[in-house]
Amino acid sequence: MNGVDFFVDTNILIYIMEKHPHPKISSMTKCSLAVSEISEIELLGKKNITRHEVEAILNLLNDCEVIDFSKSIKDITISIKQKYTIKTPDAIIAATAKSLNLPLVTADTGFKKIEDVDIILIDLNN
Repeated sequence: MNGVDFFVDTNILIYIMEKHPHPKISSMTKCSLAVSEISEIELLGKKNITRHEVEAILNLLNDCEVIDFSKSIKDITISIKQKYTIKTPDAIIAATAKSLNLPLVTADTGFKKIEDVDIILIDLNN
């Protein structure tokens, strides 16, 4: 994908909004990021979300390339679900990164098992 450095998981977006002090999280703010529409749903679908939170999320998403679900992503998601035990939203996120041929940046160790997706795992304890 032209001009996009990384594809990021929902948790990375949350850490960016929270201004997490980890150097790899703060460096993400200087990169061009793509996200799944699943992340958009996860962030904005929070129960009892405030207007301030909605505004902050929308501001962050405006700086990202939001990737819509497609037939190609669906097919890759099905393949990932058949091969690994993984929640559907996570499979969609991994499939989207794979379809774009971008590394997936996440703090979720559950993605480590997916061998055919380039995963950049951020350990927040280091």
